Amino acid sequence: MAGAGARAAVRIAVIGAGWSGLAAAVTATQDGHAVAVFEAARILGGRARALPLRLPDGTPATLDNGQHILIGAYTQTLELMRCVGVQAHTALLRLPLTLRFPDGGGLQLPDWPAPWDAIGGILAARDWSTADKLSLLRLAIGWRVGAFRCAPDLTVAVLCARASARVMQELVEPLCVSALNLPARDASAALFLRVVRDALFGSRGGSNLLLPRVNLGELFPMAALHWLGRHGSVVHTAARVAQLQAAAGRWHVLGQSFDRVILATPAAAAVQVLAATLSQAPHPVAARLGSWIGMAATLQHTAITTVYARASGAHLAHPMLALRSNSGPAQFVFDRGQLGGPSGLLAFVISSSQLDQAAAQRQVLQQAKVALGLELEPVQTIVEKRAAFACPPGVQRPPMQIAPGLLACGDYVDGPYPATLEGATRSGVAVIRSSDSGS
Repeated sequence: MAGAGARAAVRIAVIGAGWSGLAAAVTATQDGHAVAVFEAARILGGRARALPLRLPDGTPATLDNGQHILIGAYTQTLELMRCVGVQAHTALLRLPLTLRFPDGGGLQLPDWPAPWDAIGGILAARDWSTADKLSLLRLAIGWRVGAFRCAPDLTVAVLCARASARVMQELVEPLCVSALNLPARDASAALFLRVVRDALFGSRGGSNLLLPRVNLGELFPMAALHWLGRHGSVVHTAARVAQLQAAAGRWHVLGQSFDRVILATPAAAAVQVLAATLSQAPHPVAARLGSWIGMAATLQHTAITTVYARASGAHLAHPMLALRSNSGPAQFVFDRGQLGGPSGLLAFVISSSQLDQAAAQRQVLQQAKVALGLELEPVQTIVEKRAAFACPPGVQRPPMQIAPGLLACGDYVDGPYPATLEGATRSGVAVIRSSDSGS
């Protein structure tokens, strides 16, 4: 089933079975290549994977290593899900963009074509003054006139300096921390504008929230695994690749020879593999490996903490609510009972988290009392210490091409999106399309 324009089939090794690696493997298989995937863990999905656990009453449950959401503008991710047989209309709950707070304040967009949905939501925001609404409309018009571009050294806070305090607190900050995993004072305005352009000013439904009704394994990784198997590609789990060998224009992975190798691991793991490869690589190749390592090693990362907690009868007004910064550390809370999970189970998300596991759990349980009036029992607290690369202004991301026949993909690799599922899947598709075109 070679894709249009594909070159002669080659042997490709994909190291890492997160969302970017699986996107690369599916795309390469579609193009008629022979693909082998090597994953160090036993569970696919990388930093967006299913997590088996037990509830306090002993009931087994499958949740996630962190609460993820998609938006309608994530076209590449949705296309890959469709390709491997995931029915998005049942696997995802689609809602117009809603950033409601427990007290009823916040923003909710109508189900209209873009950008009228954003304009309608702004004008209908009941707790916003005329000055609040005008400040945001002026910003949005300016962004559109400027083609959603800005100086690379701007932060989101500087970009939105003319917005009212309410607009910053109830729209800009929640959008920024959810998309870029940094507060507005630290985050890249250029990357923020790209997400805003696609979400609020793109095609109809681009701003929609897509909340998973199934665990993250079912949402894409497991379906991709089965699809790859049906189409002749191989996925090796518990297969850790510590280093590569370059010989005679080919790359060797765990004793197998490949025309092309794609590193689809997190940045730190890619650096480790390449550092171990340096000593045996030919001089020209070693120089390129060293240059790429230097760029990747400078990336900073942020943690994301998810606190699962439960109470009998706990139910939110919406499947997802934003939380005010003065109520505690979590920025969002999700009602897993409304998303196909156990009744009464809530997931609190702390982006750009600096708390350890115990402190995060303790402070979130207190936040639930203050913001939601709920006494919750802790279920599980998960801290992904390197969940996302930080997106400050002017961040330099390593390129896709490392050396001849050796490439990298992942949300941290140079590209238009921040550390999101869409950034990961776009990178995985792009690395195959780029190498197939010879660029």
